[in-house]
Amino acid sequence: MTDLTGFFNPRSVAIAGASQKPGKIGNAILKNIISSGFKGAIYPVNPKADEIEGLPCYPDIGAIQEAPELVVVAVPAARTLDLAKACGEKGVKHLVVITAGFKEVGREGLELEKKLVEVCSSYQMNMLGPNCVGMMNTHANLNASFSATYPARTGDITFISQSGAMLVAILDWSVLTGLNFSKVVSLGNKAQLNEADFIAAAANDPTTKVILCYIEDVANGDYFLDVAERATRKKPVIILKSGTSQAGAMAASSHTGALAGSDLAYETAFNQCGIIRAHSMPELFDLAVVFAEQPVPPNRNVAVVTNAGGPGIVATDTVETKGLAMARFTKDTIDALRQSLPAESNIYNPVDVLGDAGADRYQTALEKVLADPSVGSAVVLVCPTAVTDPVPTARAIVDLHQKHPDKPVLAAYMGGPMLAPGAKLLSEAGIPCFTFPEPAINAISGMSRYSEMKARPEERRETTINADHETVKNIFEHARQDGRLVLLGSEAYQAATAYGIPAAPVLLAASPDQAVQLAEQIGFPVVLKVASPKIMHKTDVGGVLIGLKSAAEVRRGYIEITENIQRYLPDVIIHGIEIQKMMPKGTELIVGMSRDVQFGPLIAFGLGGIYVNLMKDVSFRLARGLTEKEIQKMLTETKAYTLLKGYRGEQPADISAIVDIIARTARLVTDFSEITELDINPIFAYPEGASALDIKITVS
Repeated sequence: MTDLTGFFNPRSVAIAGASQKPGKIGNAILKNIISSGFKGAIYPVNPKADEIEGLPCYPDIGAIQEAPELVVVAVPAARTLDLAKACGEKGVKHLVVITAGFKEVGREGLELEKKLVEVCSSYQMNMLGPNCVGMMNTHANLNASFSATYPARTGDITFISQSGAMLVAILDWSVLTGLNFSKVVSLGNKAQLNEADFIAAAANDPTTKVILCYIEDVANGDYFLDVAERATRKKPVIILKSGTSQAGAMAASSHTGALAGSDLAYETAFNQCGIIRAHSMPELFDLAVVFAEQPVPPNRNVAVVTNAGGPGIVATDTVETKGLAMARFTKDTIDALRQSLPAESNIYNPVDVLGDAGADRYQTALEKVLADPSVGSAVVLVCPTAVTDPVPTARAIVDLHQKHPDKPVLAAYMGGPMLAPGAKLLSEAGIPCFTFPEPAINAISGMSRYSEMKARPEERRETTINADHETVKNIFEHARQDGRLVLLGSEAYQAATAYGIPAAPVLLAASPDQAVQLAEQIGFPVVLKVASPKIMHKTDVGGVLIGLKSAAEVRRGYIEITENIQRYLPDVIIHGIEIQKMMPKGTELIVGMSRDVQFGPLIAFGLGGIYVNLMKDVSFRLARGLTEKEIQKMLTETKAYTLLKGYRGEQPADISAIVDIIARTARLVTDFSEITELDINPIFAYPEGASALDIKITVS
């Protein structure tokens, strides 16, 4: 892992390109460093000035007596290479390159950026940027950026943003909301240091409780997953991923590719490594506030206390739609509420303290609710009535949360000016207060998901698989030499069986006589299929015959298929006719793979056959590090699982056989990075065992 201790806590900072002119970036950065109260040495660098903002100015980096630990670069792009070399020779360890004019402007800029990275790497310098706003560390009083806003107070949120505009907008907005940060990082072009480096640093930073990211893509998928897997065990990592990434786009030449959307790999990767994904800016910062201020709930059971029935119903609906549960109170809690509240009150969840409730009634109800052992979190809803006491009610909520610090308490003050003083008191006391119940409950849902993900097993043990690697390698090499990217059915069968994937035997015949011979070898009944990677839907052109029970039928079938192809597709070259053992009917499933550029093989499982595109009943996992336990969970996320367990008197299928097929498929596509897509559709699942019928493998 990259050591960024000196990056965030430098003893000295130089500003290359410091300017005397107000309005210039070099002037703004220098002023920001001075005004933020940085205690270390500050060195303006500009050959045309002797003094800037009351500090001695140096003509170049070499003229500074010591080696600055951090250099902020604001010189024109054409001068950055020479400057980086000078920094490296001086012994500088960290660069923040503000300068634009690199890969974002085209090919020449990209080449310049590559050379800049080479220089930094050759001197073992860390570089943030180029084309970034800069960075901040409020705990070191360092604002090495050209942002117009700096957090008023130190905080415990690290915010990492790929968008500079988004970053400065959020900083400005945070002044109104009271949101405070520990560290702020503008990633820019991510030429060297990227989001994973800063997530890793924040995970080990004692001044950071929550890690927030706004990203548009991931620079290095494997590194990102390794870092995120470790980081999320320590702290919540919340990411807003925007855009439809070309890097994550899937090919659509297979069923799996068609089902996997461009954003699915990110969704799957985030879930597997414990990241909480936000889908909007408000949600990102709602989650940040809640994680920073409140404990993680011990369970998914939510209690709602309200002074109005309608908002209570809205809250209840939201609890269910967000995958949470309304807490079921114990008999003692119900009895205590019945004795303490008016007869008209609803003493079950949601607890309705009625519209005439004052602070004392809220306190009574919330005290009983939080003491209930089944309650994991509480949401307090306050609507403005003529007798509502917003401030005393807020004090009661704060007091009770202090008595029950292990359970998150959130509030929704559903009004405007009348409730504002109470809402302000709650926020200042660390009780997140919203205008409506939905965002509060959504935040609890995020916290509950994190709690469950954090409890996932430390070790990720992949299933041990014996495989004939050499056979598969030879099959792929033969296909390449033949000028094909798609394997023949017989080749795909051999590749699958080399990895222990059970499949109906497929043999390739080049003549009617050979077809008869192979059919007798396999055993009747058999299926005949035309062997041609050029024909996607073989049935549509008369390229498939099923249930052939004799040598005569096979002979006639061979000739019939050949004539059909010559009639419908005269220009298509066929490699022969495939003879396949006809298997008894079973539950039809699909196991597939589509390779993502960033995160590698993405495994799909669901209903197969004709149901694939009709039902789209599919769950996904990254093949990387896929465990048997994760595969079993993958199965339960589909409707297919209901059929596999035995539906309406049907015998249960051999689920362990399906788990084994998925594990072996994951190992096959992990071992051979040249496999770009793989579809096993259908797989027939039986009470004992399973068999793959149609296997399609595409290689690069």
